[in-house]
Amino acid sequence: MRTSQDRFADAITAFAGTMGFVYVHAVWFAVWIALNLRLFGSVAVFDPYPFGLLTMIVSLEAIFLSTFVMVSQNRQAARENVRADLDFETNLRAEVWAVHIGKALGLSPQEIELHVQEIIQQSKSAMEPGSGVPPVPPDAL
Repeated sequence: MRTSQDRFADAITAFAGTMGFVYVHAVWFAVWIALNLRLFGSVAVFDPYPFGLLTMIVSLEAIFLSTFVMVSQNRQAARENVRADLDFETNLRAEVWAVHIGKALGLSPQEIELHVQEIIQQSKSAMEPGSGVPPVPPDAL
């Protein structure tokens, strides 16, 4: 449910993060400087050294680009929050189903939780560098 403003900000941000953006600016700056250093004659000069107009335009562009990036980052953060909520709900549903299935099979949820905690601890120990603890084998799960 993006607005046209969101789509515009995303498009600007997507383009600003490419090498095409860099190339366009390199050519733009080179042409601007060449024109204003009288390489094409004195008639073409419109922003003599130290290129005050170019400096102002680049500064304004930086302000707007940073704003577009922040808008896109805010939208991305909102999407991540929705994903996190969905992941939480999915995990909670799976946990509830697993407990009910375990009970139907006559398994003790407390014993299973104790076993899970042991495997988590062993897995964490195995991930520490130089621990020498072997990873949990699949048949031990």
